[in-house]
Amino acid sequence: MKSFATANWKGTGKEGSGTLSSKSGVLENTSYDFRSRFEDGTYTNPEELVAAAHAGCFSMKLSFVLGAAGFTPDSIDTKCTITLEAGAIVSSHLEVKAAVPGIDAAKFADCAAEAKANCPISKLLNTEITMEASLA
Repeated sequence: MKSFATANWKGTGKEGSGTLSSKSGVLENTSYDFRSRFEDGTYTNPEELVAAAHAGCFSMKLSFVLGAAGFTPDSIDTKCTITLEAGAIVSSHLEVKAAVPGIDAAKFADCAAEAKANCPISKLLNTEITMEASLA
């Protein structure tokens, strides 16, 4: 499976602005700019999108891990906080609350640890990055 998103940026890093679009159309010319990243802007930003991706991926992976262990969650609520410092993402913090009938705390902790280590976005956050670049 391959997915994609596109970005268009116009202007300087600080005064310019851009739009993001995704294959599914969930993002369609969605605005982002310097203020939404580093100040109090109202648009989205790459770190917010990484946080959404990590929270969603982790929650789904945890559901799979719990299912393999014989448990069906009633709900999994995950908040992901991405920290950007000095131009780099330095941490991704997951806060998880789940309702899982019949599971004890130790088993849930094991399942959550497995999901954290093995969800694709967790792996992506520490991976090789490749690129193809060209001028239009």
